This record gives sequence, structure tokens and C-alpha cells, in this order.
Amino acid sequence: MKKIASMMLVTLFIVQCAMAQSVQEGVKLLQAVYKNNSAKAVLQKAYDANPKDPQAIYWLGMALIAKNREVLTKDGVSAARALFQKALQDGVNDPLIWVGQGTLDILDGNNLNAAKQKFEQAITTTTETKGKNKGKPSAAILNAIGMANAIGGSTVGDPLYAIEKLKQAATIDLNNPDIYFNMGVCYLKLGGENGGEAVKAFQEADLRDTKSGRAKWRTGKIYQSQNNKESLELFFNGAIQAEPAFPPPYLELFNYYANRDVAKAKGYLDDFLKYADKDPLNDFFYAEYLFRAGKYSESLAKAKEIEASAGLAAVPRLSLLYAYNYDRLGDSVAARDNVVKFFNAKLDIQSPDYELAVKLLSKFPGNEAQTVGYLEQAIGNDTSKVNQLNYMNQAADIYGKAKMYKEQLFWMKKVVEFKGGVMGEGDYYRLTSAALNAKDIPQTIELAKKYMAAYPDKPQPYSFYKKAAIASDPDTTTGKGVEYLQYVDSVYEAINKEKYKKDIFLNEYYIILFYISKTNSLKKSPDFKVKSDGIRTPIVDQFIDLCQKGLAVTDSMLQKYPDPADDNNKFAVGVKTELQKNIDYYTKPKGK
Repeated sequence: MKKIASMMLVTLFIVQCAMAQSVQEGVKLLQAVYKNNSAKAVLQKAYDANPKDPQAIYWLGMALIAKNREVLTKDGVSAARALFQKALQDGVNDPLIWVGQGTLDILDGNNLNAAKQKFEQAITTTTETKGKNKGKPSAAILNAIGMANAIGGSTVGDPLYAIEKLKQAATIDLNNPDIYFNMGVCYLKLGGENGGEAVKAFQEADLRDTKSGRAKWRTGKIYQSQNNKESLELFFNGAIQAEPAFPPPYLELFNYYANRDVAKAKGYLDDFLKYADKDPLNDFFYAEYLFRAGKYSESLAKAKEIEASAGLAAVPRLSLLYAYNYDRLGDSVAARDNVVKFFNAKLDIQSPDYELAVKLLSKFPGNEAQTVGYLEQAIGNDTSKVNQLNYMNQAADIYGKAKMYKEQLFWMKKVVEFKGGVMGEGDYYRLTSAALNAKDIPQTIELAKKYMAAYPDKPQPYSFYKKAAIASDPDTTTGKGVEYLQYVDSVYEAINKEKYKKDIFLNEYYIILFYISKTNSLKKSPDFKVKSDGIRTPIVDQFIDLCQKGLAVTDSMLQKYPDPADDNNKFAVGVKTELQKNIDYYTKPKGK
């Protein structure tokens, strides 16, 4: 009996080891990115063998949400949620399952509060209460929390929270490379200025597993985003050398050389297809290669073949590939329709895709709002500040070309805000011009004032200001334009009265014409009366006040042009004489 019991224990131990090994094999395949189908098959087998194994449940859930290119699908998230819920119903109330549920909370709606409640519960439950690890939670749980926040785009998850947990995990488990790998991805989510910290984390991961290509591959992607050819090749080739069957670096090098050296790119593509899963998603890259090789009709044919075998929903980037090919073949309508179809699917959108969408939709007037909507998505998804600024400028340009000046002004202001409020001469010019075109007079006046202060020797701010001043009172009835022009004249006089003599005179010409127009209008009023005893109605007093203000303006004009032979002098003398005559007549009426 003892021998039989001993043999049963040995057998059980062997089975458990085999199951654990199969889970680890599945995880390794999952981490290879383009071996997802193989990973899911291995993990499904491990789960079927023991549906109450938390490791098998958790990693099968992670495989269900993963696709090639790390795309997430609603179907995959729903399947993983159902898997975790079934595990809890079956009594597998394990902290790793809670972390899996928290991961889905993040991926499905970015519900960080719900996710963190589950994460903290898992941490508390796995914290040792005695022994040498007293007070320390499970490093595996902390790492899973870090991975939960590393999955998805830059706006998904809480990378700062994840980094805190991963640093804690690294003090408990000194040898796990995945902790540092997830840490590096989270640093990248924080933005380009954290690239150095990400590289350090990936280096730590690489030190702990020199036979893996993952960390080198992700480091290479950082240098690829910087277009650093020497460094990206160093790390991508280093990844290949460390792990020849790891597909991602081959694909990165194919993408890098596709528009530079098609023959070299083809070699990398062949190696990628050799090591990646046989899958329509991977066959897509061959159709993409045909496009980049200039074989547009062949690329379209291959894309249609893939769509027929797998369906468009399974390979969402097919619509985008159609758009690229139709664009090159001169069919702008088909190109536009396919790019819209791709963006409507909201799957696997990458930075260069926005450029194509903007290019195609800009060809069709009336699509400005939709085009800028894509740019807004790009701003939210891209961590590069340079790219974000470029997208904002594109939005402003699109509205400017469509003469939608209010919208253009909105985006130009966003550009300035994004740059921290710092404005150069070009910024002042474009922003003030857009405000004037948008007929936003108060904004134009405000911007022109700042423009004058920053660049007092440039003529443009004064020109914008005077145009806005005149536009503020189009029928010369309110006197607002006079107020604005008197301000700019004070600026002229403070800077260089003699240099701007002509500009001041022209402004005064506008002002004097306003006074003449206003006085003529007042004289037509039925209440414009002066009694025989000299008592004047308020309108007459207003009339005399305007004439006196006009005299001050003509005196200023005569100071600038004192020569009686000068036409400007003659104009000022004539106006002054008429104004003085009015003042004399209505302030010295005849007696009884």
C-alpha cells in the first residue's frame, strides 16, 4: 500500500510539473507577440487538464485578450471576463484571478478605481504575516498588476502606480526579468522624456535573461522612434542573435527597410513569417510588402484573398491597406471610404495611419471636422510631444484652408498653450491674422497689443491692430474705432513720434472724419436746439464737445505738417475752420 501511495504521489508530482511547464511554455509563446494562436492552444490545453489552476486560468485569460500587434478586441475581453467569472463561481477565489479581473476593468473602459480595489485586495491577501518575508506581498502579484497597467495605449492604465508596484516587486524577487520589462513599458507610457528610464529597465531585464530577445527588441523600438539607425539595428540584431526564433525584431527591421531597401526588407519578412504563427494576420504583412514594393494591384489581390479567407473583422488593417493601394492607383474615393472604414473600427490604429487619413479626407471639402477628429485621436494616442504639436498645427492648417477661421484660431491657441505660452514672431503673426479673419475683434486687439510689445519695430502688429480698430465700428457710429486708434497713436508717439508721423496722421484723419460724421448726424436730430437766451439742449452740448475734440486733432495734424503749401496742412486748416465756425455759432447765439 505504501508503495502504491508513493507511486501515486510521484505521478501527481510529475503531472503537476508537466502542467506548470505547459503554462510557462504558453506564457513564452504569448510573449513572442506573433505566436498568440500557439500560446492560446497550449494554455487552453493546460486549462482543460486542470480548470481550477489559477495560473492556467489567468494566462489563458491574457491569451484571449491578445492578438497580433498586441491589438485588444471586445470579444477577447468578454471571453476573458467570462473565464474569470466562471473560476470564481467554481471556487477558485485566487488573488491572481482578481488581478485578471482588474486588468479587464482597465482594458474595458479604463475603470482604474475598480481595478485598484481588486489589486490592493490581492496585495493584502498575499502579504506574508510571519517568517522572513513578513510584511512582503507576492512579487508575482505585484508583477501582474504592473503588466495590467502596461497593456494598451498611453492613455490606458496608471503607469505611475504600476511602476511603484514593480519597484516593490523587484526588491522581493531579484531575478524575474518580466518585472523590469513591464516597468520599461510603463515608463514609455509616461512620455518621451522617460525613454532613458525605460532603457534602464529593459537593460535590467536583459541582464536577468540574456537568452531572451524581448528586452533588446523593446529597446530597439525606442531608438526606432528616434530614427537612430545605428542603435535600432544594434538592438534588433542583438535580439535576433539572443533568440533567433523570436519574431518581432524581424518585423521591425522589415518595416524599417521597407521604404529604404525593398530587397533587404523582403529577407527580414521571410524570416518573420518563418517563425511567426501561420495566421491571416501575419499573411497581411506579405500583402503590405507588395504595396511597399510598388506592386499595388498584386497587393490588392492578396488583401482580398486574406479577406475572403479570414474576414475583414479578423484583419482590421486590411481596410487601411486597401486605402493605401487605391490612393496610389488614383482612386481617391475608394481610398477615402476604406480609411474611414478602418478608423470606424477603432482597432490597431498607429501613428502613420493618421497621416494617410488626413491626406485623403483633405481632398474632399466638408470633411474638416472628421479629419480633425482623427488628429485629436492621434494627439491622445501619441506620446511624442513633437508629433502632438505637428497634429495640432495640421488641424489649424486644415481649418485655415477651409476658411473656417474660428476653428483655426481655436487650434492655434492650443498650439501656443501646448508650447507653454511661448510665442515667436511667426506665432504672433499667424494667431493675430487668424483672429482678424475670424472677425474676433477683441481677440485681435489683445493679440496685436502683445505683438506690438514683443516686436515694436515690425509693421505687422500695427497693421492688424488698425484693421481691427476700424472693423470694430464699421458704420462709424459707436466711436470704438476712435478709442482704439488713439491708443495705437500713443504707442507710436512713445516709440518714435517722428518716424510714425504719417501713420498717426492717417489715424487722425479717420478720427476727424468720425467727428465730422457724428456732428452732422447730431445736427439732424429734432432735439438739436439753442434757445434765444443761450440755453442749449444736451445734444447741442455733445455736438460742441465733439467739435472741440476735433479741433485738438486738427491742431495735432498741423504740428506734423506746418507748411501751408502741403495738402495735409490744407486739409487740416479747412476742417479746423469749419469746426471753429460751428463752435462759435452755437456757443454765441444772437440775443433777444
